[in-house]
Amino acid sequence: MAQSRFFAYLERLRWIKRWGLKRNVIEENVMEHSWQVAIIAHALAVIHNRVFDGDVDANRVAVAALYHDASEVITGDLPSPIKYHSEAIKTAYKAIESEAELELYNHLPDALQGDFEPLLQHEKMAQAIVQWVKAADIISAYIKCQSEISAGNSEFNQASQAIERRIRDLALPEVDYFMSTFVDSYLLTLDELLEQHDRALF
Repeated sequence: MAQSRFFAYLERLRWIKRWGLKRNVIEENVMEHSWQVAIIAHALAVIHNRVFDGDVDANRVAVAALYHDASEVITGDLPSPIKYHSEAIKTAYKAIESEAELELYNHLPDALQGDFEPLLQHEKMAQAIVQWVKAADIISAYIKCQSEISAGNSEFNQASQAIERRIRDLALPEVDYFMSTFVDSYLLTLDELLEQHDRALF
């Protein structure tokens, strides 16, 4: 059986740094970002189902989120201010991204390609799933900004404000629920988290 390089490529996502145009106090790579987006997207789907009487496959959403930036192992992470700087750059990057997605997809054995196609090629992904992955991606960026600002890095002040506006513009009750229920605790120290846990127990 022929050897496939697919998962060897994915393993290299750990070396792709995010937020390349900014000074970072806390480094973030694409692999850890993808995991964070996956757990948030899964949570949004569960909230949609349990709190707002929705009907979406939360597990499919989580898996789609895990792979949402997989093509960046080929393209690298292009910061949003560059990616969306002009319509010409946006169109060119979309073409590059699509080519990278196809190249990565072609590294899979034929027997597996059907299952991975909607995960690796964005245009093949169901819109019902796309909205949760996109929302989780924006929340992840907001959490990153807040972590940097909390660490005294004013480099992320404007980005935080812009991302907060994008979150409001989503107008999704599931996102509002996640933000109000979970996000503040991301900035707690370990001692503060344990202190809350101890109070809950005793």
